[in-house]
Amino acid sequence: MALKILGRLSSINVRKVLWTCAELDLHFEHTESDPQLLAHNPNAMVPVIQDGEFVLWESNAICRYLAAKQQRGGTLLPADPEARAQVEQWMDWQMGDLNTAWRYSFLALVRKSPAHTNLVAIAESIESWNKHMRILDAHFAHGGQFVTGEYFTLADVVLGLATHRWLLSPIERPHLDALHGYYQRLSVRPAFRAHIDSDVP
Repeated sequence: MALKILGRLSSINVRKVLWTCAELDLHFEHTESDPQLLAHNPNAMVPVIQDGEFVLWESNAICRYLAAKQQRGGTLLPADPEARAQVEQWMDWQMGDLNTAWRYSFLALVRKSPAHTNLVAIAESIESWNKHMRILDAHFAHGGQFVTGEYFTLADVVLGLATHRWLLSPIERPHLDALHGYYQRLSVRPAFRAHIDSDVP
């Protein structure tokens, strides 16, 4: 049975899973609507995957599962405990700290949510978003092609998409040289080109 992936392409979390699958050269079936599969997630949110009889939700957990199951000596999710912990550290930072920073302004300015119109909250969100991207820029300013060093990992999938969203969102942002260089390195990857739309934040 082919791996099934549920979720709309506008979702950054769905694109994480699709990009990961492309890096792993996995065959899958993608659908944007499957009420039966969505019902497996108590939050009623995407993405959700079904791998045989196994169903999983939460995008970062899905990416880790796919990498751990499919890799044969690869680097997306290293087997070494210290190297793996570094990857997961940055994935957790993305999901917790960075996502929290951008959420209000993104929902206001891109999604046009009627529940997110407070101008002060929008400004505070943008300020926090830029602050967190400066943290990532400073990290790259110390060297390394990718987040955890010289090898592309799952940390680059999640933070690459976060950087893509930051660059394409209608906000005032600083020009961060190291971060822009990082994004250029990601944007030439075939898996990035296959699933990341240059017009969709």
